[in-house]
Amino acid sequence: MRFTLVKNTFLLFVLILISCGNVKKADNKKEIIDELNAQGAQIDSLLNVGANQTNTYLPLLKEKQVGIVANQTSVIFYGQKLKNKNHNYTHIVDSLLTLNVDVKKVFAPEHGFRGKADAGEHVNDGFDTKTNLPIISLHGKNRKPTPEQLNDLDIVIFDIQDVGVRFYTYISTLHNVMEACAEAKIPVIILDRPNPNGHYVDGPTLKIENQSFLGMHPIPLVHGMTIAEYAKMINGEKWLADELQCDITVIPVKNYTHNTTYSLPIRPSPNLPNDQAIKLYPSLGLFEGTTINAGRGTEFQFQRYGAPFLNKETMNFTYTPVANFGAKYPKHQNELCYGEDLKDERLNGIMTLKWVIKAYQNATDKSKFFNTANFTKHAGIKLLQQQIEAGLSEKEIKATWQEDLDAFKKIREKYLLYD
Repeated sequence: MRFTLVKNTFLLFVLILISCGNVKKADNKKEIIDELNAQGAQIDSLLNVGANQTNTYLPLLKEKQVGIVANQTSVIFYGQKLKNKNHNYTHIVDSLLTLNVDVKKVFAPEHGFRGKADAGEHVNDGFDTKTNLPIISLHGKNRKPTPEQLNDLDIVIFDIQDVGVRFYTYISTLHNVMEACAEAKIPVIILDRPNPNGHYVDGPTLKIENQSFLGMHPIPLVHGMTIAEYAKMINGEKWLADELQCDITVIPVKNYTHNTTYSLPIRPSPNLPNDQAIKLYPSLGLFEGTTINAGRGTEFQFQRYGAPFLNKETMNFTYTPVANFGAKYPKHQNELCYGEDLKDERLNGIMTLKWVIKAYQNATDKSKFFNTANFTKHAGIKLLQQQIEAGLSEKEIKATWQEDLDAFKKIREKYLLYD
């Protein structure tokens, strides 16, 4: 195993030097290998994402015309700090081109290929200025690749960092890509990555009549699976149109379990800037279906919430959202909001309703609170809004989820790749 990892890491190291225009240093292979051998004990224990395992999937790409579903998180790491923060990486598209893989085009999800578009913003097709590859948006004119967009491809790679929440749309893009490729009889390679919220399952389970791009399948709000495990579930539960099966090859994460702590080195979207935002997102994401601002338009997205009409006597934390990166038009832009600061709040393996309930109870005009259609899409059920309006406690509401959660966990077990 150590030899394979060292050889693979050497290959990555060389392509990084080439892509940086620093070929001369790569000539001294013995020195580099000696250094890697000295690191060997540490290399064996590193968390190794699917994209890093080039020796496994490069043979599958030989003499193939390749499409890639990717964004700013689709990177190959190098160095010794893969388990936590690591700012040493190359984008998989750049790396594969350097390795002479015939990459034809990139398909980009919500937020775009470089991850700069606002949530829900229409993203246009275009060309990547660095590689001149065509970029096909899956959050623009179409959210599913068309037959014409696939007709010159032999294989598609899917490599996107997810955060394990049903209304985070990358899993909807996964479904659409799998369905289009199944229809076109094109195999898909899924390069798996850890789920930072993969250690628990929680929240209401979507009722299929509330299906939308914010939730396509009858799963809980927090599903506890990686992208590859979720792809297996899509196939296994026959969720694709006409019960099609997509030909998938999974490159799993090495040295990973669902209890592995994983700190994302790259923000997966503009408004999830850090670990705290990602942990709070399952709970504060429900505010997206209300008129409450959840930190968009500040530097603490999904780490605070507020609105001008919350009771300022009990909600005495204040801030003013302004247009910024990832939020061109935040809720209550340039208005003083009263709310709560959660940047130091600690959650351990749960999503909670306490902040949504508290905000509703402190709304001076409750008729302004819910955007009913949008809240239902985020919650996945109509009942949750009714329960909050009726004054039920979090404990009472969560008790109504339990039967569905227990049933889902049994289904989930069939598709898990990791302990």
